[in-house]
Amino acid sequence: MNAPRRPSIAAATARFARWFTDQGWTPAPFQRAVWRHWARGESGLLVTPTGSGKTLAALGGVLIDALREGPAAGAAPQGAPRLRLLWVTPLRALASDTAQALQRPIDALGLGWTVARRTGDAGSRDRRLAREGLAEVLVITPESLALLLSYPDTAARFAGLRGVVVDEWHELLGNKRGVLLQLCLARLRAIAPAAPTWGLSATLGNLEEARDVLLPHRPGAPIVNSARPRPVVLKTLLPEAGERFPWAGHLGLSQLGRVVELLSQARTAIVFTNTRAQAELWHRALASIWLEPPETLALHHGSLDAALRHEAEQGLRDGRVRCVVATSSLDLGVDFPSVDLVLQIGSPKGMARLLQRAGRAHHRPGAASTVHCVPTHVLELAEYAAARQAIAEGQIESRHPLRLSLDVLAQHCVTLALGGGFRADALFDEVRGTHAFAALGPLQWQAVLAFIERGGQALANYPDFHRVVVDADGVHRVTDRRVALRHRLSIGTITADGAVNVRYLSGASLGSVEESFISRLRPRDRFQFAGRTLELVSVDGMTAHVRKAAASRAGASVPRWQGGRMPLSTELGEAVQAALAGPRDTAELRALGPLLDLQASVSAVPSPETLLVEELPARGSAGGLLFVYPFAGRAVHEGMAALCALRWGRATPNTFLFAVNDYGFVLQAQQRVPVDEALLRRLLTPEGLMADLREALNLSEMARRQFREIARVAGMLVPSLPGGAPRSLRQLQASSGLLFDVLRRHDPDHVLLAQAEREVFEAQMDVVALQATLQRCAGRRTVLRAPAQLTPLSFPLWAETVRGELSTEDWSARVRRAAEQLQQGGPAPARGRRRA
Repeated sequence: MNAPRRPSIAAATARFARWFTDQGWTPAPFQRAVWRHWARGESGLLVTPTGSGKTLAALGGVLIDALREGPAAGAAPQGAPRLRLLWVTPLRALASDTAQALQRPIDALGLGWTVARRTGDAGSRDRRLAREGLAEVLVITPESLALLLSYPDTAARFAGLRGVVVDEWHELLGNKRGVLLQLCLARLRAIAPAAPTWGLSATLGNLEEARDVLLPHRPGAPIVNSARPRPVVLKTLLPEAGERFPWAGHLGLSQLGRVVELLSQARTAIVFTNTRAQAELWHRALASIWLEPPETLALHHGSLDAALRHEAEQGLRDGRVRCVVATSSLDLGVDFPSVDLVLQIGSPKGMARLLQRAGRAHHRPGAASTVHCVPTHVLELAEYAAARQAIAEGQIESRHPLRLSLDVLAQHCVTLALGGGFRADALFDEVRGTHAFAALGPLQWQAVLAFIERGGQALANYPDFHRVVVDADGVHRVTDRRVALRHRLSIGTITADGAVNVRYLSGASLGSVEESFISRLRPRDRFQFAGRTLELVSVDGMTAHVRKAAASRAGASVPRWQGGRMPLSTELGEAVQAALAGPRDTAELRALGPLLDLQASVSAVPSPETLLVEELPARGSAGGLLFVYPFAGRAVHEGMAALCALRWGRATPNTFLFAVNDYGFVLQAQQRVPVDEALLRRLLTPEGLMADLREALNLSEMARRQFREIARVAGMLVPSLPGGAPRSLRQLQASSGLLFDVLRRHDPDHVLLAQAEREVFEAQMDVVALQATLQRCAGRRTVLRAPAQLTPLSFPLWAETVRGELSTEDWSARVRRAAEQLQQGGPAPARGRRRA
């Protein structure tokens, strides 16, 4: 009897397309293109706007394969590997939504497949399905994938893999989570070499590089980006004619009335902020005047407990929640078709982020994306106009991949030693097949092996650092159960120093705040967190016990998280310069006109061809203030200010203070020194950059702090065991500091010490961007001005200099009074604060 004939690719594709028709859709050309590539076994990168249907484009390939196989594509025989598709997502918040989106067409086509999740938030059922290989589709984070690879039976369960999809690839491309994923994908290629790999991305500037990092084994792999971009409409809440608008130092709450008016006209809305503290403050402000039931207003950010985040997401889906105040925790592809209004509080700091957030509204194929921008100070009007123009011209920031992150490699090696063992030569070849470690040399590889076997030269006498042994067959293995437990608890590259859990006395968790914030509070002090006013009852180890307090707009502090400020992207900074100097052909620039006229009358307006520098005397001091405006973002300006202070001090012994913002930096000399163009050229030359940075910065202390993160990723700092007390930030600092000192003294060539110094320059200082900025400055005409008073551009920098001297309330009041004086033509004080 002849076996039934398998359907052709065309027939299987047509059946899948009929399901589209049943939904009222038509397969887009880019979706069909991905299906064709998948049918030929090709890997690639799909770049298409958020909400255009990229999930079904990637899923379609494996479903069409299954439809060709017919009934055999259903449940696998007893004991056979069932996993067919691995769907990697960067955020736990995406996993549940993605799993539901994948399950719907699978059920409609009658395949009988199970979709499971394996993330930190997954339930016991999903964890069991993932661990035992009892699901055909597994939605997983990079960390959970690495965890699965630490089990010896994972290779057998992954042997039947038919495809891998990496969702939101741009979010992983430029960080250590992406490096970890590259290593895991290399191992998957060894287990299932025929399985195609596809990356999905919505907003990315360096497409070819992104493709090559994801698919180093497939040079020239296809990039599918033919989908028509979704229209993006950017609207700005402009100040009324004659209205005085903040010049600096505000959260945008003066716009609260206008925001509420917009919200009242929308069905469902997301209000995006740039920091968790700002989200807490805006949620509190909205709640104070919210006329609808309180449960219709929600809060969402990464420090909240998973249950609270899930409640807000589900409320958006089913319509119970009318407005969510969120951070980047909702930037990515969580699908909320009901959202019809998106607001951005303050500057988005980059075009890619603005596009992502705009895409949350009308998240449906073909629908336009609209975002309402809410300025927190007047100069942000220029950022909105510049972002609109840049987006119209197709300018999107690039994200550049990391190389030779040896701490991640060491962690991966221990993972594989635990997951069945590895042979050094074979793993060396496998690792060098990734983009991140293509330049890995034999000496570095031997140093990594020495580190995981005995901690390196200086730590060889300490048993805690003996994690991997080489057996008689030459295979590296983990044989100690304590090592295995500790390693699995510490897998991943996300580090969060000193996170204190916040719990009600009943035990319910609200999330976590930084230890440094809680340490400043006393019992009965109130603070705002998770959209609630809380009273601190007690602190037990790394847990803060709280109770609800009476809601109040005053007297309750708000946690601040380190690294919360997003720097302006270099690309958007350049676009802002062009907008300031260009025609006033948008509503934002017309509204900004009086301020630009004032800037031009007392100083000059910067442009892409010029470098504006302003010199002012410091009131009440013999010194002077030097304002420089490269428009390169605060991260680059930090390095530039320290560099210029060092170089100026060489020429004329002096003491310098500095402050920075996204537009520039200010140097205050305690003794005033004449400034001319020749001096400025010497201060801003790109020549001798690295040597001068080493001298200007406290490199040893910066490397010590960076080493703490590296030591945690590499497994040098033992994690807290289940049931034990979490380690405080002070304990982590002490442990990592001791290790750093021991290695500096007894093993100065240790590979992780060299990496710490390199990461100071690459990650903290962004030397590549700093070098490029100095080169741009060298090629521009310097415009040196000596205005009689603070200018609209120098005023925000002056506001930064006084921030550390006053309480928040006094600082705001002083900034407001100074702005009023300047707008009326009077003098304003000028001082500096940061010592170089």
